[in-house]
Amino acid sequence: MLIAIWAQDKNGLIGKNNQLPWYLPNDLRFFKETTINHTLVMGRKTFEGMGGRPLPNRQTIVLTRDETYKAENVIVMHSLEEILVYDQKNTGTTFIAGGSAIYTEFLPYCKKIHRTFIEASFEGDAYFPKVFWNEWELTERKQGQRDEKNPYRYYFETYIRAES
Repeated sequence: MLIAIWAQDKNGLIGKNNQLPWYLPNDLRFFKETTINHTLVMGRKTFEGMGGRPLPNRQTIVLTRDETYKAENVIVMHSLEEILVYDQKNTGTTFIAGGSAIYTEFLPYCKKIHRTFIEASFEGDAYFPKVFWNEWELTERKQGQRDEKNPYRYYFETYIRAES
C-alpha cells in the first residue's frame, strides 16, 4: 500500500534547500516510528538533502530520471510504473517521502496520508502540491507535545482516501 507522509507549515511549505525548514524532534520521531521496517520512496534531491545515506532499518528507493545515478545501499528506480510494480509485490508499506514532484506524481495512487501540520510559517522553496481534500477523510488528529525542543503548535493527522 502506498502512503504519503510529510510535515508542512500552515502555508504548505515542506522544504528549504532540500531540507526541512524547521527542527521538530517529535515529528522526526513520529516519522521514524511510522516508517521503520518499511520502504521509503523519495526523489534524488530529497535523498541527497538527507546526506545521501539511507535511513536505518528501511528500504530506500531513490526515484530519478538520471539513468546513470548510483547510490550505495538503496534501490534506484526511474519511473512511477517501476515503483507501482514494486509496491504490488511488497509485503510491507511503501511510504512516499518527497519532494514536491514525487508527491505530485504519487498522491493519486496513495490510499492513506500521514501529515504533520505545523501552525507556524517558515521560509523555504518547496511546497506540497494541491490536495483535493474532498477525496480524503480525516480519521485521526492528535496534538503534538510542545516543549523547549518542540516549540511550535503542531498536529499529527491521518487521512484515508474517501470511498467514491
